[in-house]
Amino acid sequence: MIWNVETWTDLMLGVPIDRSTGRPETVDGLTERHGAAGVRFYAFARQLADEDRLEGIWIDVLDNPPTEKTYGGAIAHVITHNMHHRAQLLFMLDKLGVKDWPEGDLLGWEMRYRFQPAAATD
Repeated sequence: MIWNVETWTDLMLGVPIDRSTGRPETVDGLTERHGAAGVRFYAFARQLADEDRLEGIWIDVLDNPPTEKTYGGAIAHVITHNMHHRAQLLFMLDKLGVKDWPEGDLLGWEMRYRFQPAAATD
Protein backbone atom coordinates (compact mmCIF):
# COMPACT_ATOMS: atom_id res chain seq x y z
CA MET A 1 0.00 0.00 0.00
CA ILE A 2 2.83 2.40 0.85
CA TRP A 3 4.72 1.62 -2.34
CA ASN A 4 1.49 2.05 -4.30
CA VAL A 5 0.86 5.59 -3.01
CA GLU A 6 4.50 6.60 -3.41
CA THR A 7 4.79 5.20 -6.92
CA TRP A 8 1.53 6.62 -8.29
CA THR A 9 2.37 10.03 -6.81
CA ASP A 10 5.81 9.95 -8.44
CA LEU A 11 4.32 8.83 -11.76
CA MET A 12 1.75 11.65 -11.79
CA LEU A 13 4.42 14.19 -10.80
CA GLY A 14 6.70 12.89 -13.54
CA VAL A 15 9.63 12.32 -11.18
CA PRO A 16 11.90 9.25 -10.97
CA ILE A 17 10.60 6.44 -8.81
CA ASP A 18 12.98 6.04 -5.87
CA ARG A 19 12.06 3.92 -2.87
CA SER A 20 15.34 4.42 -0.98
CA THR A 21 13.72 6.22 1.93
CA GLY A 22 16.50 5.75 4.47
CA ARG A 23 13.85 4.72 6.97
CA PRO A 24 14.17 1.37 8.73
CA GLU A 25 11.82 -1.42 7.64
CA THR A 26 10.24 -1.57 11.10
CA VAL A 27 6.65 -0.92 12.14
CA ASP A 28 7.65 2.58 13.22
CA GLY A 29 9.59 3.18 9.99
CA LEU A 30 6.73 1.92 7.84
CA THR A 31 4.24 3.99 9.83
CA GLU A 32 6.32 7.11 9.24
CA ARG A 33 6.69 6.28 5.55
CA HIS A 34 2.93 5.63 5.22
CA GLY A 35 2.13 8.99 6.81
CA ALA A 36 4.59 10.88 4.62
CA ALA A 37 3.28 9.18 1.47
CA GLY A 38 -0.32 10.03 2.39
CA VAL A 39 0.45 13.67 3.06
CA ARG A 40 2.37 13.99 -0.22
CA PHE A 41 -0.37 12.23 -2.21
CA TYR A 42 -3.08 14.36 -0.63
CA ALA A 43 -1.18 17.61 -1.20
CA PHE A 44 -0.77 16.81 -4.90
CA ALA A 45 -4.41 15.70 -5.29
CA ARG A 46 -5.57 18.86 -3.49
CA GLN A 47 -3.40 21.02 -5.76
CA LEU A 48 -4.88 19.36 -8.85
CA ALA A 49 -8.42 19.88 -7.56
CA ASP A 50 -7.73 23.51 -6.64
CA GLU A 51 -6.31 24.12 -10.13
CA ASP A 52 -9.24 22.29 -11.78
CA ARG A 53 -6.82 19.81 -13.37
CA LEU A 54 -8.34 16.45 -12.33
CA GLU A 55 -9.33 15.76 -15.96
CA GLY A 56 -5.81 16.59 -17.13
CA ILE A 57 -3.79 13.93 -18.90
CA TRP A 58 -0.44 12.50 -17.85
CA ILE A 59 1.63 9.62 -19.28
CA ASP A 60 2.06 6.44 -17.23
CA VAL A 61 5.59 5.42 -18.21
CA LEU A 62 5.39 2.10 -16.34
CA ASP A 63 2.79 0.79 -18.80
CA ASN A 64 4.18 -0.95 -21.88
CA PRO A 65 3.62 0.92 -24.07
CA PRO A 66 3.20 4.08 -21.96
CA THR A 67 -0.44 5.17 -21.77
CA GLU A 68 -2.37 8.33 -21.10
CA LYS A 69 -4.37 8.55 -17.88
CA THR A 70 -6.31 11.31 -16.16
CA TYR A 71 -5.14 12.59 -12.81
CA GLY A 72 -8.61 12.13 -11.33
CA GLY A 73 -8.82 8.54 -12.54
CA ALA A 74 -5.42 7.71 -11.07
CA ILE A 75 -6.29 9.35 -7.75
CA ALA A 76 -9.53 7.39 -7.53
CA HIS A 77 -7.62 4.20 -8.41
CA VAL A 78 -5.10 4.71 -5.60
CA ILE A 79 -7.81 5.42 -3.04
CA THR A 80 -9.98 2.43 -3.97
CA HIS A 81 -6.98 0.11 -4.30
CA ASN A 82 -5.73 0.96 -0.83
CA MET A 83 -9.22 0.82 0.66
CA HIS A 84 -9.55 -2.73 -0.69
CA HIS A 85 -6.31 -3.79 1.00
CA ARG A 86 -7.22 -1.95 4.19
CA ALA A 87 -10.46 -3.93 4.36
CA GLN A 88 -8.48 -7.15 3.92
CA LEU A 89 -6.21 -6.18 6.82
CA LEU A 90 -9.16 -5.28 9.05
CA PHE A 91 -10.74 -8.65 8.27
CA MET A 92 -7.51 -10.45 9.23
CA LEU A 93 -7.23 -8.46 12.46
CA ASP A 94 -10.81 -9.34 13.31
CA LYS A 95 -10.11 -13.05 12.69
CA LEU A 96 -7.09 -12.78 15.00
CA GLY A 97 -9.32 -11.40 17.74
CA VAL A 98 -8.15 -7.78 17.58
CA LYS A 99 -11.17 -5.67 18.44
CA ASP A 100 -9.92 -2.10 18.90
CA TRP A 101 -8.68 -1.33 15.40
CA PRO A 102 -9.28 2.15 14.04
CA GLU A 103 -12.40 2.73 12.01
CA GLY A 104 -12.02 5.00 9.04
CA ASP A 105 -13.20 5.76 5.57
CA LEU A 106 -12.69 8.30 2.81
CA LEU A 107 -14.51 11.05 4.68
CA GLY A 108 -12.38 10.44 7.75
CA TRP A 109 -9.27 10.58 5.58
CA GLU A 110 -10.44 13.83 4.03
CA MET A 111 -11.16 15.38 7.42
CA ARG A 112 -7.76 14.34 8.70
CA TYR A 113 -5.81 15.90 5.82
CA ARG A 114 -8.01 18.55 4.26
CA PHE A 115 -7.98 20.95 7.17
CA GLN A 116 -4.31 20.54 8.01
CA PRO A 117 -1.46 22.24 6.19
CA ALA A 118 0.58 19.78 4.12
CA ALA A 119 3.74 18.70 5.92
CA ALA A 120 7.06 18.70 4.16
CA THR A 121 8.03 15.26 2.91
CA ASP A 122 11.10 13.76 1.37
